[in-house]
Amino acid sequence: MFDTRPDRDGEVVLVGRSNVGKSTLMRELTGHTFETGRRPGVTREPNHFDWAGDDFVITDLPGFGFMESVPEAVRERTKTDIVRYIEDHADEILVGVLVVDGKAAVDIIDRHSSPDEVPYDVEMFRFLRDVDVPTVVAVNKMDKVDDRDERLNELAERLGLVPPWQQWQETVAPISAKRGNVSALTEAVRYHLHEQERDDLFKHF
Repeated sequence: MFDTRPDRDGEVVLVGRSNVGKSTLMRELTGHTFETGRRPGVTREPNHFDWAGDDFVITDLPGFGFMESVPEAVRERTKTDIVRYIEDHADEILVGVLVVDGKAAVDIIDRHSSPDEVPYDVEMFRFLRDVDVPTVVAVNKMDKVDDRDERLNELAERLGLVPPWQQWQETVAPISAKRGNVSALTEAVRYHLHEQERDDLFKHF
């Protein structure tokens, strides 16, 4: 179980598969460097960043899904811990940010779609919404995507959001964390903070 969470009332969590750029995004949002690696699964415990003086924390949860050289039992336990963490803190989580790889997400979802299998990304998206956590899908690495609108429409459709994706800008945010291009995400996060009367946290986004 993850029991490292600072005692804060407000929280934004980053969730997503391994190697989609969550730690890079975390660094971009906080200005603070966290351990990242080319090897998937480097982040095994949550990374928390809390601002002194503000009752608020941003958390990068470990990656889930397939990770080379990580035993399946460890992968499953990590996923269970992530789900339990979100369930335990759902009342404090102001926004859940599901980070996906813009270039690969649709193909990964399609590869794992079958009558008896719900792809991890779709499952996590539904789960966040089921526990009433306002959710933004940060579609990362968009600088590597040519057919931008087509890809985003396909992703929206897989998540059960009727295209065109542009009508979901509080939910679908195309970004490139490595290039520092995260304004679509910060706008979407601010939308949800405003809905919960937390404009005081805008300064962090």
